Amino acid sequence: MRMTMRKAVTPETRQECEIEMPASEEVREVILELHYPSNGITCQDAIQPLSKKFQLSDDQRTAVKKDGERHLPLFYHGVVYPQFRQLIKMGKLKQPGGSRTPYFLDEDRQGRLFPSAEDVIAEKHTEIQEALADELLQKIKGNAPEFFERLVIDLLVAMGYGGSREDAGGAVGGSNDGGIDGIINEDRLGLDVVYIQAKCWEGNVSRPEIQKFAGALQGQRARKGIFITTSDFTKDATAYVNTIDSKVILINGSQLAEYMIDHNVDVSVTKTYEIKRVDSDYFAENTENS
Repeated sequence: MRMTMRKAVTPETRQECEIEMPASEEVREVILELHYPSNGITCQDAIQPLSKKFQLSDDQRTAVKKDGERHLPLFYHGVVYPQFRQLIKMGKLKQPGGSRTPYFLDEDRQGRLFPSAEDVIAEKHTEIQEALADELLQKIKGNAPEFFERLVIDLLVAMGYGGSREDAGGAVGGSNDGGIDGIINEDRLGLDVVYIQAKCWEGNVSRPEIQKFAGALQGQRARKGIFITTSDFTKDATAYVNTIDSKVILINGSQLAEYMIDHNVDVSVTKTYEIKRVDSDYFAENTENS
């Protein structure tokens, strides 16, 4: 942080001296980064967080400036307060109650710096979902391959494939033919089938594995396949599926967990929150009728 020298007097002897203080531009920038509660912030409220931000020494915090016959705290009167006033002139702060009242960020800037309650909830929800996805993958990897195959079928059924779980179960698990783990109906009527490969791996799936799967599809004269893994795919594997005639969908671990959460497979809802807002139409109608 850039500092500058300012005139001061020592608190004990009142002798004139110079002391290093944060530069004006630095102070203005940090003021705009402060937390502004709904009732605003006073200049005095800002002193402590600003002192901490700039790591002021005891001498810097207790330094005073001479103002006529008075001696005033330098950091407050000579550094912080002038920059609050400057930000008012620059249109970045407002003081609706006039002098000596709390300061507020202008509405546009406040919207950029401080997210709404809904934004905060959405961010926390995303964090919870990501933690849940990680936990799901760890649980899956801790089970036998047969568990993973059953889970894949449960997920595809929940996503609308294969009709009932009984129908899907009857269609899967019998082929084991050259890189194919199972077959499931694409729709309830069974107008087309989708071939499945499921790999509960730690390492990434490479191009040779996808080529083997694609070859198995050709051997079955199949047009569609889904390759699901708990890990991820290499760039070569991902690029390869765009060069073949068969339609192959690759689902990696993070996508798998996301689909499981979206379709409530092996997860359950523990708590639900509702966000409500004022019904403006209701008040408008009653105002018109009054």
